[in-house]
Amino acid sequence: MGLVSVIETASRGRSRGRAKREQTRILRGRAITQGIGLGTAGRVETLPLPEITERLSQRGADVEAARFDEAVARAQRQIEKIRRRLVRLPEGGRDDVSGLLTVYDRMLGPSRLTRQVRQKLEGDGLTAEAAVAEVSAELAQRVAETATVSSALTDESDTSGADASLRLAGEFEEIGRRLVRNLTGVSYRAFSSLPEGSVLVAEQLRPADIAMIDPARVAAVVTEGNGGADHTAILLRALDIPAIVAVPGLMAQVAEGDMLVVDAHLGTITVNPNATELRLAHEAAAREARERRAFSRIRRLPAELRSGESIELLANLELASELPMLVRNGARGIGLLRSEFLFSDEDDLPDEDGQAAIYRTVLQGMAGQPVTIRVFDWGGEKGQDYLRYADQPQSVVGDNPALGLRGIRLLLKAPEVLETQFAAILKAASPTEEAIGPVRVLLPMVTSLDEVVTAREIYERVARGLRRQGVELPEPLPPLGVMVETPAAALIADALVQHADFMALGTNDLTMYTLAVNRADAAVADRYSPLHPAVLRLIATTAESALRAHRPLSVCGEMAADPRIVALLIGLGVRSFSMKSASLPRVKRLIRTVSFEECDQLRREVMLATEADAVQEVLRRFAT
Repeated sequence: MGLVSVIETASRGRSRGRAKREQTRILRGRAITQGIGLGTAGRVETLPLPEITERLSQRGADVEAARFDEAVARAQRQIEKIRRRLVRLPEGGRDDVSGLLTVYDRMLGPSRLTRQVRQKLEGDGLTAEAAVAEVSAELAQRVAETATVSSALTDESDTSGADASLRLAGEFEEIGRRLVRNLTGVSYRAFSSLPEGSVLVAEQLRPADIAMIDPARVAAVVTEGNGGADHTAILLRALDIPAIVAVPGLMAQVAEGDMLVVDAHLGTITVNPNATELRLAHEAAAREARERRAFSRIRRLPAELRSGESIELLANLELASELPMLVRNGARGIGLLRSEFLFSDEDDLPDEDGQAAIYRTVLQGMAGQPVTIRVFDWGGEKGQDYLRYADQPQSVVGDNPALGLRGIRLLLKAPEVLETQFAAILKAASPTEEAIGPVRVLLPMVTSLDEVVTAREIYERVARGLRRQGVELPEPLPPLGVMVETPAAALIADALVQHADFMALGTNDLTMYTLAVNRADAAVADRYSPLHPAVLRLIATTAESALRAHRPLSVCGEMAADPRIVALLIGLGVRSFSMKSASLPRVKRLIRTVSFEECDQLRREVMLATEADAVQEVLRRFAT
């Protein structure tokens, strides 16, 4: 259900009087957009979704199909109307919302959602409302279960796979709600403009609602529902609005006109702060505004150490709609494109040309900057649902998916899938008049040399086949590299670099496999640390092998997002980092303030440590 808003009309004077009599209190939620915002509360109420009372149709399948088609057509018109209203958003926000609306358009077209609804109308005799509700709920649940598997098997610092699955689940739910509302005749109502400088307080916000927000008038956003993984969160980040979601009891504890201080660093909302708290909040907001202006200047500056060495700063990417955010934060390319999430809303994988078109969209969006595409990293924490693409039974997941058929192991069991993806990437990288930058191809979860050798044989065979078909390919072919995510790969890095063109350290999985710790397991979470000396020594071993063989090496785990650890990794020999785009400005700021000699001295001190706590202490002193 889209946001149906009714801004409360109670007297603002009476609300302020009540607020003064109430004691200051602090609410807590999940901060999804950094920043501090102050203003009076502007409440937005949400009405419930219409209840479906008739499951089996009395009208017949043909009539229900016609009703469904009309609801789809109406939803498409509504989405187009929202698209026309994007002009009121900042340029970056327009791009991000537009990308999401494109996803909605795809779902309303010949997608698995619409196909399965029509199957229920014809086969089960359901009403259109019941069919839409059931199918959208089933698809959302299936994708959400994938996210549950992901979060259970990976550490909390690498929630990218789970986050992407949760966003997709939310998209299915949103389209389902929109279609049900259209079928039941309950129309959307745009909410009135909030008073300038107010804090938007809502039970729930839908992604399409973001197009209705005027960021020039809203100081912050707080909601009782939503999560940090969904598209609402992504779009609020794109608009640079301080936001906190998942605040328990928010609507019952905040009245219209209450003064709020929203601290989206700490995840707190102070209701009716006293004079001292209000003054400190104003001062903090002013400091933050100055820092944002400084970050804006940093984005345009090169990532160079004070001693002159250049460092490559790239961004990780899952969804094409996030491209504008990467560019705004100063990414010089994509260091890790998680290709499996580009197709996770499809019944079947697109064919060779369909995949190539999507890859080309990403390449064009980066306007000549380099892009590294990781081939499908299925299995393990990515969930059982993805195995259907490779025609593998779910039983192959086994009792411990993280140690089972996943990554390159799975792809080599389904070579036709790997061949199709290789061909699609090569076609997308084909020289054209358009601004297509350098492309690299990355193999996930490599543990032995034979996997690299076999994958390269397939890669080169596919290239030869395309050339015989008259397809113009880059010369030489895009480099083929490997992910170093296991102790096995790190320990044979000197052999891997003889058959791989580059290497990328996946420090999240490397930490998990090295320490035999799942951070999501509360019983052992305190044992998880990427700064454990064993993990650092494996990184050092990999870096030494890459340097001796003159092979590029990057770090694309969460370690790349911590400025202090980046300084250590530079000392270990790493010169390329890929991270969440929001982390880029802070990492670049650190890089421009240190010299290589300081990074090397940091390395020397850290590598003498025998405990993670000791490493932390060395990094703490370095940062101060």
